[in-house]
Amino acid sequence: MPTTITMPALSPTMTEGTLARWLIKEGDSVSAGDVIAEIETDKAAMEIEAVDEGSVGRLLVVEGTEGVPVNQPIAVLLEDGEDASALDGFLPTDGAPAPASQAIPPEGSPTPATGRVFASPLAHRMAEKAGLDLAAIQGTGPRGRVVKSDIEAALSAGATRAAPVPRVAASPPPPPPPASGSEIVPHTNMRTVIARRLLESKQTIPHFYLTVDCEIDRLLAMRRELNDRDAADYKISVNDFVIRASALALRKTPEANASWSDEGMIRYGSVDVSVAVAVDAGLITPVVRNADQKGLAEISVEMKDLAVRARNGKLMPEEYQGGTFSISNLGMFGVREFSAIINPPQSAILAVGAGGQRPVVKEGALNVATVMSCTLSCDHRVVDGALGARLLAVFKGFVEDPVTMLL
Repeated sequence: MPTTITMPALSPTMTEGTLARWLIKEGDSVSAGDVIAEIETDKAAMEIEAVDEGSVGRLLVVEGTEGVPVNQPIAVLLEDGEDASALDGFLPTDGAPAPASQAIPPEGSPTPATGRVFASPLAHRMAEKAGLDLAAIQGTGPRGRVVKSDIEAALSAGATRAAPVPRVAASPPPPPPPASGSEIVPHTNMRTVIARRLLESKQTIPHFYLTVDCEIDRLLAMRRELNDRDAADYKISVNDFVIRASALALRKTPEANASWSDEGMIRYGSVDVSVAVAVDAGLITPVVRNADQKGLAEISVEMKDLAVRARNGKLMPEEYQGGTFSISNLGMFGVREFSAIINPPQSAILAVGAGGQRPVVKEGALNVATVMSCTLSCDHRVVDGALGARLLAVFKGFVEDPVTMLL
C-alpha cells in the first residue's frame, strides 16, 4: 500500500515551511535515511531524510512552494512491486481509499474536490488585488503552476475579473495597488514568523526600559592586549566581552534569569545567551549555552562559528532555540542607543550601542572617556525596576572592570 510522506515539524514552533528543492524524482528508489528534500523553515534550510523505503510514486508539492503546513502530504512512496496504478483512489491524507473525484490529481491542476489552483504566493496576491479568477488562468510554471508572468499576461489580455467577495465591515481596507515601477516582494518564512512573534511580544508583554552608560577604555585595552598575544588562536570582540559580562551578571542575579508563566515563575538552571545575528531574510538568535561557564576565547570561537552557520542557514534547531536572555548589538553599525523588543518567552533583552568618546565628569573635572550605552528591555512581570537596575549594575561593574570577568 502506498506510504505518504508529510511536511515534517523541524522545530517545536514550526507550523509551515518552504519545500525548497526535491533531491528525488518520480520513479526513483529510496531507502530509509536517504536525503530526499531541502526544507526552509523560518530559521534555516535543512535536509530531510526518508523514514521508509520504496519508489517515488508521486511528488505532491512543487519545489519552491512556500507555506506548506506541517503534516501536509508532500509525496507518496510505492512499496516494492507496486506501480502507478496503486495510486488510483488513494487519499494521501490518511491512506483511505477515495472516490475517483478525490484521487490524487496531476500536480499543477486544480484539485477537483476543492477547486484549489497551484500558484505561487506572489501570483495569489496579484490575482486577489486585480480581482482575477486563478482557476481561469493557464499556468506556465513547473507542472502548470500559475506564476507572476501568467498574471501579468492575463491582465494585458483583459482577463475577466472574478465576482467581488463581500468584505467584513471590520476588515481594514486593502493596500493600494503598487505604483508603476514598484514590485511586491513575497515574505520569507523567517520574516513572517518574526513579524508574528514581535507583534505578539509588544502586545502581550509589559515592556519597560533601563539604560546605563559604561566606560569601556579598560575593556578596549584588555581586548588589545589579549588579541596581540603571540600565537593567539582567537580574535576577541567587544561583543564577546558583552556576552561574558551579561552571563556573569545573570549568574549573580538569578531572579532575572527567568520567564513568566501562568502557573508560576520559571527560574532557569543554566545561563544560555541568545545573540541576534542579521541574515538576508531577517534575524536569527543562535545560543551560547552555559555562557557563564565559558571564557572569552571559547565564547569568541563559538560565536564566530554560530554566526557563520546562521548566515548560511545551517544551524540546527537546538542551536537557536531555548535561550534564557538575549543580546542585540548594533554598535558595529554606528547606532549609539536603541531599545530592543523582548524575544518570548524570555523576559529581557540587552540592546548594545556603539562605543564612542564622550565628555565625562570625574571628581569635579571634565574628562573624555569611551562610553557605550546599553538599554535593557524588561518584562515587568518578571524583572521589575529594582531587579533590572541590580542586573545592569552588576553588568556595568564587569564591563568597566573587565579583569573581574577572568576571576
